[in-house]
Amino acid sequence: MDQEHDGQERVKAPCFFGYGSLVNRDTHQYGDAQPARLAGWRRAWRHTTLRPVAYLTVVPDATCEIDGLIAPVPGGDWTALDAREHAYDRVAASHAVTHSAPEQLDVAVYTVPHGKHGAPNVEHPVLLSYIDVVVQGYLREFGAHGVARFFATTAGWSAPVLNDRAAPRYPRHRPVSPTALALVNAHLDALGATVFVGQRDPAPTAPPRA
Repeated sequence: MDQEHDGQERVKAPCFFGYGSLVNRDTHQYGDAQPARLAGWRRAWRHTTLRPVAYLTVVPDATCEIDGLIAPVPGGDWTALDAREHAYDRVAASHAVTHSAPEQLDVAVYTVPHGKHGAPNVEHPVLLSYIDVVVQGYLREFGAHGVARFFATTAGWSAPVLNDRAAPRYPRHRPVSPTALALVNAHLDALGATVFVGQRDPAPTAPPRA
């Protein structure tokens, strides 16, 4: 995770820890990514006034560790990533991240601070197309066991889930394998998640089958 600086000196680029869509490499162009684990945090579904639907954030939890990816931010220029994660604060997390790199890394994680987010609801649901993309990333990086850990280490599955697979609303939606779709369906079903088709129809339905 080194990079050239002024054509001579090699310096360590700062890294982000991705725990949601950033785990799916198809949603970004940050290279040299590697699996890592973040201790003391748990994923949670939240919405903010800055976004119309709910997204994943991380909240402090001393009992939890979550899997994800770390990748360097070229030149230490966070402008593009900060814009992508505009509803979040970027906080230092080096002390909480374990990874296989031989050197110590400067790692940050994006989180929505307490008091700036609320629980999802029918007006601000979780997008099924977003879950699909996230799970595709976890399946590729960590296998089916990693997908199971993703669901187990994420809070807020009582949130309403909008089935937008027919017309994905998630802006970074990418093709998702039938295996990943089937895993999403199975885990949502096991969690008793409420999946609905239209914004005005919150009646529970079974997760759609791939």
